[in-house]
Amino acid sequence: MSAGHAPWRWAAWAAVALLLLAAPFLIEAAFGRAWVRTTDVALLFIMLALGFNIVVGFAGLLDLGYIAFFAVGAYCYALLASPQLAMHWPFLLVLPLGAMVAAVFGILLGAPTLRLRGDYLAIVTLGFGEIIRVLLNNLNRPVNITNGPQGITLIDPLQIGAFSLAQTHGFAGLTFTALHSYYFVFLACAVFTIIISRRLEDSRIGRAWVAIREDELAAASMGINTRNMKLLAFAMGATFGGVAGGLFASFQGFISPESFHLIDSIMVLCMVVLGGMGNVAGVVLGAVLLTALPEALRYIGPLQQRWFGEVFIDPSDLRMLLFGLALVLMMLFRPSGIWPARRSAVEENHAAG
Repeated sequence: MSAGHAPWRWAAWAAVALLLLAAPFLIEAAFGRAWVRTTDVALLFIMLALGFNIVVGFAGLLDLGYIAFFAVGAYCYALLASPQLAMHWPFLLVLPLGAMVAAVFGILLGAPTLRLRGDYLAIVTLGFGEIIRVLLNNLNRPVNITNGPQGITLIDPLQIGAFSLAQTHGFAGLTFTALHSYYFVFLACAVFTIIISRRLEDSRIGRAWVAIREDELAAASMGINTRNMKLLAFAMGATFGGVAGGLFASFQGFISPESFHLIDSIMVLCMVVLGGMGNVAGVVLGAVLLTALPEALRYIGPLQQRWFGEVFIDPSDLRMLLFGLALVLMMLFRPSGIWPARRSAVEENHAAG
């Protein structure tokens, strides 16, 4: 029976692959180029949310300072590929280096918090995220390293030899702008991140993380080295955040400490919780929804102007109102997320019955 379904399965995957490859051109034709940029950002948030899912979804460690690893990766890329320190290293060297530095910061955060759980862990990690942001904001004196609140500009785009993603290229009768080129790079990185997350989920390490999340004492009594597993979760999650940060810096061409606030950590947490904590597909869905929905709500202002002659509710206020309402409704009626992990779905149905 499985052999009979195999051709259909491969055909479905081929159709999905073709749709993803054509997506930037279809989106631009239907909604405009701004939505191609939104799609690029969504792919970055998918990587970021999947890294956070390792920490909070698999291992059950509530890290409210996760955006700090995103900042570390972004600043590593910006400092080594911009005029700020007069360095222009190739991105094939800078991106892995940024991921390694972020992983080290993840271990440095995890080591002193091994005995903490719940609210205490959240408070400590929140403080860590704010420390990193304030540090980046003040490393402009007495020696100017990060350029302080003014940020770093003229960051090098992704480039291999003379081929730069920031330029427009033509291939097979199609025109590839920078947004299109970055889309394909981000898509490849996001797919790679999804594959790694799925492999981790089904591995011995992933099961050890789940055991720690469910009952750390029972996991330790079964021979799991909870200390090493927690540090590995922090390091792996931080690695994904570091890679996403480096790609973000090259994509934007400018970064500043204002891009890495606590609200960004909370937003990534909401992506994981709303999508389905612990489920890779759910996290991807949550990242896409919470990236696209705020952009879609921007049209509310022009619609009010067209229908009523004035704007009664500011789109940014309405966005936060609907966002808060969605969180409340999800916690009431779907606490495991829109697309929960298989075990969570079974437990939720059992509780409802």
